[in-house]
Order: sequence, then structure tokens, then C-alpha cells
Amino acid sequence: MLDPGNRDIDLNQAFIFLNIFMKSTPPDYLNPDLPAGLKHVQIPIIQATPETVKGYGWLVDDPAACAVEITRWPAQGWRLVDTDCGDEGGTTEGVFISSWKGDILYGSNEAVGGNYILGYATAPEHASVASSNKPKQILLWHANYHPDGGQLFFPLDKRPYLVPVALPGDDVKPEDFICFLCSGEQGLYIHANIWHEGVFAIDGKQRFLDRQGAVHARVSVDFAREFNCLLELPLEGL
Repeated sequence: MLDPGNRDIDLNQAFIFLNIFMKSTPPDYLNPDLPAGLKHVQIPIIQATPETVKGYGWLVDDPAACAVEITRWPAQGWRLVDTDCGDEGGTTEGVFISSWKGDILYGSNEAVGGNYILGYATAPEHASVASSNKPKQILLWHANYHPDGGQLFFPLDKRPYLVPVALPGDDVKPEDFICFLCSGEQGLYIHANIWHEGVFAIDGKQRFLDRQGAVHARVSVDFAREFNCLLELPLEGL
């Protein structure tokens, strides 16, 4: 067994050790139990246009015409997966609801049966569902990507919305994130492996059509515990 107190462990052993002890207990999305006093890292909010979303995905006028890319099952060695199989898991879809309750932004994804705390309007240790204050910021504690396929968010309520994203890579840092401000007249499709955290209502409650890979593999980053911070999205003026 690896000894975590042994400073002579080589890099390969360290990698194995981290994989054993970081093996994925999924986050408790409704009770994340975040540390108090976290710093904030403000990320830029960028208007979503065909040019700005390149590399992340594309804007969608008609959800019926938007096919979701499905990633072919990876080969285990030098022999390739046959090209007529390995990407047949299909898609799932449903309504994604993003809803403010006091200081807390909740998400519910009917497509995969998920319920989450997406973010906070104030420090999590002070956040209350009883608050009547209009949110002036969103503090984001977590993000994820789906290696199995892309994902479409299409607004059903035709109001502006936010989607924080970062380009692929497991060494992602808080500073790698940006946030798209979408008009509410178009949906946003993101490729497989794009970091994101659902779709955010600026205030009140918003509904979206969500369509994504049915396998729903999820890889997570926990900003609070990995970087001692929360991502900050300022809302004033939006």
C-alpha cells in the first residue's frame, strides 16, 4: 500500500495514489458544505455571437435542427473501434429549470434527473432562501464537462441567460473561464469536453430545453476545495 507520508514516492506512484483517493465520490449538489471565507475570482462576461462562441460550440435558432455530437467509445489499444459502432448511445432531453430562491440559484435537469445548487448571490455561509434581495452576482462553486457528447440549452422563456464555460483540459484553472451572455432568442450548443455548469437565470425562474448525450458521463472541478475560491459573475447592468 502507498504511504502518503513517504516523500520518496515517484510520480507514477503519486498518480496512482491520487486516483485512489480522489476517486469519484460525486459532489453533494444540494448540500455542498463549502468552506467559509472563500476568495472570489471574477470572470469576464462576453456577449454570445457566432464569432465569440467558436471553439466552444455554436448558437442555435431551431432546436429541432441541432444534432448532438456523440463521442465514439475510446479504443483500449492500437486496434480502432469500428466506425459503424461505439457512438450509438443516443441522446436524452427534457426541461432544465434555473430558479432563484432567495440567495441561492437552483438547477433541475429533467433529462438526467439532476438537482443542484448552481450558485449563490452572496457568500454561501450567509446565503438564505428567505432573502428578498435581487441577486447582484452569481458565485459558482463547481463546473463539469461531458466526455460522451455535446449539450444544447435552448431558452423556452425568451429571456437573456448566462452560460459559464472553459475550453477542454483537466488542468483547468478558475482564470480559464468566461461566461457567455445569451440574448434569449437563440440557444447555445456546446461541444463534448467543454467545461460548463448548466445554464443560469439572471433573476427569477427560467426554463430551457436541454438535449445531451444519454450516457451522461461527468467530470468535475470543485473551485472551493481545489482553488479555495468561487467564480464570480457580476449581474448588475445585465
